[in-house]
Amino acid sequence: MSSSPPPAADPAVVASLRRQVCDLHQDLVRYQLVVWTAGNVSARVPGADLFVIKPSGVDYDRLTPGAMIVCDLDGTVVDGELSPSSDTAAHAYVYRHLPDVGGVVHTHSTYASAWAARGEPVPCVLTAMADEFGAEIPVGPFALIGDDSIGRGIVETLKGHRSPAVLMQSHGVFTIGGDARAAVKAAVMCEDVARTVHISRQLGEPLPIDRSAIDRLHDRYRHVYGQPGQSTPRGV
Repeated sequence: MSSSPPPAADPAVVASLRRQVCDLHQDLVRYQLVVWTAGNVSARVPGADLFVIKPSGVDYDRLTPGAMIVCDLDGTVVDGELSPSSDTAAHAYVYRHLPDVGGVVHTHSTYASAWAARGEPVPCVLTAMADEFGAEIPVGPFALIGDDSIGRGIVETLKGHRSPAVLMQSHGVFTIGGDARAAVKAAVMCEDVARTVHISRQLGEPLPIDRSAIDRLHDRYRHVYGQPGQSTPRGV
């Protein structure tokens, strides 16, 4: 099963991404977005048709950079001793069809997955949502794990949409980003706003935000927020 990455992949870059992807899985645990061995993070290898993803069914506290799997964009393992995540085909489909995406994350975080179980988008009723998502968080179609059906649903739903997150119906959350860290951030924010909007609805109907205000908030967040010269990866 193990072999060397293609010559186009810089070994130092692949090694760095293996460390980054391994570390980012601990953020999923830290922000309570996953339980047991569910969930995964992947990162595209710049300049090569490859991505790095976690192995399937391995406890988070046993993940190491060396355990991360390198796959081609068809989802075939090119370097790694373990079987890759069961969501590898979905990640591969996203990378093949969304060339600006550098990272993909999947979680079953509680509140966001509750919206997914209802097949209901999270409405954009918070300024934090306007900032990060620029719109509602949409719902993608129900699809079974095992082939690229989930990936097709992600791409079809997010193409032309400003949200870097999609709630796959009856399943959970997938997020994309310019890199893996941005995709993790989107997953963290998705759960946070899904929880807040859920609580708001227990109190009454959340107030909508005018579309022009959403546009202004999203533009400001992307182009003004933060320190001059600061590099803050965000969703694509």
